Formats: sequence, C-alpha cells, structure tokens
Amino acid sequence: MKRIFDIIFAIVHLFLFSILLVTLYFLVKVNMGKPVILKQQRPGLYGMPFYVYKFRTMTNEKDEKGRLLEDSKRLTSFGGFLRKYSLDELPQLFNVLKGDMSVVGPRPLLMEYLPLYSEEQMKRHDVRPGITGWAQVNGRNDLSWEDKFKMDTWYVKHQSFKLDLKIIGMTIVKVLKAEGTAKKGHVSTEKFKGSIKKGV
Repeated sequence: MKRIFDIIFAIVHLFLFSILLVTLYFLVKVNMGKPVILKQQRPGLYGMPFYVYKFRTMTNEKDEKGRLLEDSKRLTSFGGFLRKYSLDELPQLFNVLKGDMSVVGPRPLLMEYLPLYSEEQMKRHDVRPGITGWAQVNGRNDLSWEDKFKMDTWYVKHQSFKLDLKIIGMTIVKVLKAEGTAKKGHVSTEKFKGSIKKGV
C-alpha cells in the first residue's frame, strides 16, 4: 500500500508542481548555470546506492589552487531561498516515482557514512529513504546526529500509513515556516563522524 501511495503522490504532485518545476529549472540555470539538476549518490533501501536529484543551490567557485570554496561562499541568495523552503528537493519526486525513495522515510545521507553507523543506526536503511521523515518534522538540522538517528530508527519500528500522513501534514507546516533548514551559524549540515557510543 505504501508503494502505491508513493506512486500516486508523486504523479499528482509532479502534475501540480509542473509549472513551478519548469520555472525553477530556468531560474537556477540563469542564476547558477549548468548543471541545473545535481545527481548525488546516496544509500537507499538496504544501503544500495542510487542517485538522488536536487536543484543546484551553489556555484562552482574555486580558489587559486582549484579547490572548491567553502559552502557559505558558494551558496547564492537564490540557492538559500530554495533551501529555506525545501524547493531544491522537489526533483526527488522523480526518485519516488522510480522507486528509489518513498515520500516518507529517513533522509538519504552520504555514502561515506555507511561504515560509521552502529548496528542500530544501520536499521534506518531497512526502509526506502524519504523526501521527509520523522526527524525532519521534529527538529531537522537543529537535532544532533544521535537524535536524528534515534528518530529514524523509531520510524522504522513504528511506520504506518497513519504516521506517514501525520508526517506529511507536519512537513507542510514546517516548510511554510521554513523551520530547521540549517543549524544556526551553518549553511550546510556538519558531517557525521561516527557514534559517540558503540551500539547506540
């Protein structure tokens, strides 16, 4: 039933947001150039890699040694607007349609984090990653990594259609309020460096 809901949700919202998606595509192209859509490899169901789609929010500016500048210097004002209202994540509706992602589930993180997870934290990959999730509506980037993972594994153990609908409703409120999109003083989430306690 969850997969059927995901497909219907993705098709309906791709249709509803079609004009917005096209508009954002051209605005990103004008403001930041190509590529407009970023493809980033992330671990999906059971940790299997897939490519997640996002609208680009940063430039490719580099220093004199050819290294990318820090995120705060590459994030454009328009890119910041996209992140603030989670508009950069709209292309993930195509990931949902393909079956890489679900509407609701733990957010897909970086491949490099896989060896750092505890056994308990790895359970977040027992379900498809989501566009939104329990951690996203309960603090998002204001949460510590440990708290995020606890909420992810809690969702895996308690997932239900009723809970998914509740999370979607809470997500709409969070997006409209632009809450928790970035930790104070940071434009990007700090990297996960491993659990404090083994088995947490």
